Amino acid sequence: MIKSIAHASVLVADLEVSLKFYRDVLQIPVNQHRPTFAYDGAWLDIGNSGQQIHLMVLPNPDKDADRPEHGGRDKHVALVVTDFDGLAAALDKAGVPYSRSKSGRAALFCHDPDNNALEFAESFVVVPQ
Repeated sequence: MIKSIAHASVLVADLEVSLKFYRDVLQIPVNQHRPTFAYDGAWLDIGNSGQQIHLMVLPNPDKDADRPEHGGRDKHVALVVTDFDGLAAALDKAGVPYSRSKSGRAALFCHDPDNNALEFAESFVVVPQ
């Protein structure tokens, strides 16, 4: 019945700081057709799939939660990338710390400016052994 994810919502404290990370470092384009809501935010387009990340400037009920350092052990959004090494270089250039997957697969994890965990990999297809 379910065929795709429409969007993942991410709570942020400062939209401009978040856009510098998502738009400028991760190079995710902003969708200019976001309706007006009672709170600030932005919609970010993931490729041409119609899938999005919604940045929402709202109070974060988990703000003071103790988050695991490695994002793979925390709630996170997983994104497929076309240039894994290019993404790692962009994170390095921006001074964003990240960790590699503990499973040995080509994946990395980082946190956005609000400590939301993100995973990046070239593929999430699991091939049976």
